[in-house]
Amino acid sequence: MIDQTTRSAILRLRSEGHGTRAIATALGISRGAVKRVLAAGNDQVPHLERAELAEPHRADILALYASCKGNLVRVHEELLALGATLSYPALTAFCRRHGIGHDPPEPAGRYDFAPGQEMQHDTSPHTAEIGGRATRIQTASLVLCYSRMLFFQAYPHFRRFECKVFLTDALTYFEGGCAQCMIDNTHVVVLSGSGRQMVPVPEMLAFGERFGFEFIAHEIGDANRSARVERPFDYIENNFLAGRRFEAFEDFNAQARAWSDKVNATPKRHLHASPRELFAAERVAMKPLPVFVPEVYELHHRTVDTEGYVNVRRNRYSVPYALIGRDVEVRESKERIDVFEGPRRVASHKRVLEPTDARVTDPDHRPPRHERFFAHRAVSIEEKRLVERLPESAGYVELLRQRGRGGTRDLRWLHRMVDEYPRRPMRDALLEALRYGMTDLERLERMVLRRIGRDFFPKDGDDDR
Repeated sequence: MIDQTTRSAILRLRSEGHGTRAIATALGISRGAVKRVLAAGNDQVPHLERAELAEPHRADILALYASCKGNLVRVHEELLALGATLSYPALTAFCRRHGIGHDPPEPAGRYDFAPGQEMQHDTSPHTAEIGGRATRIQTASLVLCYSRMLFFQAYPHFRRFECKVFLTDALTYFEGGCAQCMIDNTHVVVLSGSGRQMVPVPEMLAFGERFGFEFIAHEIGDANRSARVERPFDYIENNFLAGRRFEAFEDFNAQARAWSDKVNATPKRHLHASPRELFAAERVAMKPLPVFVPEVYELHHRTVDTEGYVNVRRNRYSVPYALIGRDVEVRESKERIDVFEGPRRVASHKRVLEPTDARVTDPDHRPPRHERFFAHRAVSIEEKRLVERLPESAGYVELLRQRGRGGTRDLRWLHRMVDEYPRRPMRDALLEALRYGMTDLERLERMVLRRIGRDFFPKDGDDDR
């Protein structure tokens, strides 16, 4: 069929006085085609009216499409059973032309951003080999919309605490932020509402104000609005994660930072520059970092258990044994677990990222063993009273210390015997037990009773019996 441009050329050449044969020769078409265009008198291409094989079956197609739940293969099988003779491609083409089961195509949108106007943040689950095993991770990403600068990190889980840690690291990496941060209605940031009616959590609202930006959310179902941050996730999974192994999350995040540097310095064909080059123009329009960027931490209140540990997310961290039973304040930061008693920090440990029921112990938090412990231990009230009542018991109390005894229970037991039994049998039994290094208080009491015999109660005034 002759196109509209050729038809216009035919009419123009005729108006200039050229004959049919000359026009056909000049344009390389037949004289009959020239005559048909001249007879029509315009350059409009006529529509071909062809009968469609599926048109007589339109009603059956509509009914079968509903009963077969939109499966055109089943519709075609049922039509053949009803005696239709059309092919499957003819059926699909008919449905496509008449909008049966096919929504009309919509043009793709385009969002243009000025330098420093917007950055987009989102997370995506991935699987990575960490520590020799396949681990489910949450990959968090932040992209500057104008320059396409990318920064991402991974975490075992992503809560509000990790969100603030990540955004602080990302803004420090970019040395500033944009005026607004687009999110996808995540509960980590959103308190209520969605899209334009989204209300952020006060904690996250204050966090954004500290860095000079505000959180905004796209409408539910409008994922294309955050395409700047959605698109790199596929690149991360199929490029960065492909074939890489990591020793721990710290190793993963260090490699992710290095890979971000490489990608940001690589020229992009659709940008006609690298993100790093465009970032040079965007940086002057971004919000600068505050003078002081405080460390992100989450506050916990714990009571030190009987073993001298505090529990934070299924992992246990030691504190000085003298604080057993005390209430302490635990600050969980990106890399550390700090324990405070009032304003003073009493313990600091490297944070275990995954909840693995691990025990992190500082040897300085455990009591010293044997004589070193007792040499520096304060003398208890029970011990003072015991030595005052029976000075000869001082050596035996020291023996209890050396053998890991001498606790409150043992001292009270010994003090009861000194109060109840005559002094002389008690003193002799203590000296004999000290000579043989015997620390069994139950056996000591039997030794005292054998020495007393039948004369259990001392006479008045006879304290030295």
